[in-house]
Amino acid sequence: MSIEKEKLIHRQPIYDGQIIHVFKDTVELAGRETIREVVLHQGAAAIIPVTDKGEVLFVKQYRYPVEEALLEIPAGKMDPGETPEECAARELEEETGYRGKLTKLGYVYTTPGFCNETIHLYLATDLVHTKQHLDEGEFLDVLPMPLEKVWQMIGEGKMYDAKTLAAFAMVKGKI
Repeated sequence: MSIEKEKLIHRQPIYDGQIIHVFKDTVELAGRETIREVVLHQGAAAIIPVTDKGEVLFVKQYRYPVEEALLEIPAGKMDPGETPEECAARELEEETGYRGKLTKLGYVYTTPGFCNETIHLYLATDLVHTKQHLDEGEFLDVLPMPLEKVWQMIGEGKMYDAKTLAAFAMVKGKI
């Protein structure tokens, strides 16, 4: 069996939201038609901010879809025309009240089975305190955590956010 690219035959818009756009696509695959449900997203950036004390600045916020408060690295969606690095710098300052030197770690597709969302991952060092300015309706706590405690929690399966886990997989050995 070989991998065959699917050819789009028809795209039916289902939902056009502020963050996502949902489509029902009819595609041709190996001479047959099939349906794909697709979510399009403009992309995001996430940052591991590490202080001079060796602490990681996490944010804890309630996530409605999973009905719990999660411990995560700061992150947010890209604005139209914004580069991933510009998004990372903006989100770092908005959510934590810090600016820093950004180093790109890579990127991940969050759920490629049905969504094109790409999250660009960064490490932020040489942090300088500025001022936190959250978006309207955004509520979160900034929690510094020693790096060794972060690795312990990851090893014990006590972190559940995929972008956070992916970022730490990419940064291992670099901090």
